[in-house]
Amino acid sequence: MSALVSQHGLFILIGVIVLLQAAAGLRDRGNANRWIGALFWALFSLPFLFGDTLVQDWGPAAAYRAAGIVVVALALLAGSGRVRARGELQQRPAPAPPPTFRLLTPALLIPVVTLLCVTLLVKLKFGSLPLLDTANPTLTALGVAGVCALLAGWALTGGTPLLAVSESRRLFGAAGDALVLPQMLAMLGGVFIAAHTGDAVQHLAVSAIAPGQRLLPVVIYGLGMALFTMVMGNAFAAFPVMSAGIALPYLIQGQGAHAAPLLAMGMYCGYCGTLLTPMAANFNMVPAALLDLRDRYKVIKVQAPTALCLLAINIALIYCLAF
Repeated sequence: MSALVSQHGLFILIGVIVLLQAAAGLRDRGNANRWIGALFWALFSLPFLFGDTLVQDWGPAAAYRAAGIVVVALALLAGSGRVRARGELQQRPAPAPPPTFRLLTPALLIPVVTLLCVTLLVKLKFGSLPLLDTANPTLTALGVAGVCALLAGWALTGGTPLLAVSESRRLFGAAGDALVLPQMLAMLGGVFIAAHTGDAVQHLAVSAIAPGQRLLPVVIYGLGMALFTMVMGNAFAAFPVMSAGIALPYLIQGQGAHAAPLLAMGMYCGYCGTLLTPMAANFNMVPAALLDLRDRYKVIKVQAPTALCLLAINIALIYCLAF
């Protein structure tokens, strides 16, 4: 054991929770696609349950290939359109909720407990064994906070672990494969970084940006952050690509831009792209699925005018304030 609460242990917990959804889905007789849904969630649990073990036993290369095969299988199952239950799950009555303001307690516990763990408990040890995984303290603290929020939810509602599994199964079935997009897009961001996409963007920009120009690289940087975010679904994945390819060589080194405001406003441009893409599943697709909207892209359509206006304003602010 590297710590009492380790990243590996949290991954095992997540894998068990996802595997429970697969098992619970098989009992849903009203869902004609329950076998496909169960297979999807069972495959999704495998990297959490066995990923670290495979890396140690098989080596990184073989383990990554195995993970790639799982990802391809997940994509094929998701492409069949049969993972989401589409309202066929039976609704089970839940306990009467407490007053509304108390319902916020579990949600508020997540950032509060994470912050307390990272700031106060990260150096706490029991003998020679640290409490939190020192290699990934923030992620470990977030996992602890999630468990605390779950316990608080049980205490507030009088629910049981079995009820939590059944309710999470209902949400898994309603949202379907959109729930796995954040993890898949994080992998895509890693692929872009490993492939030196930022260098490729810089080589492409050389033919369009003349020495001494300021407006054009600002526009390319702002639009590029938004577009790459739309592709990756996450501004944090787009940030190293566009910052290394455009912001650093052309604006910071070439035009003397101040790095802090430039990069901060560049991130805001990326957030505008988040509002415009189905790849940002946790923002745009999962809410539409949970609300059972007929138009899966309704959230994006409503947000689009605001996003485009904010993008134009952010690009103007970069040009006016970053130099």
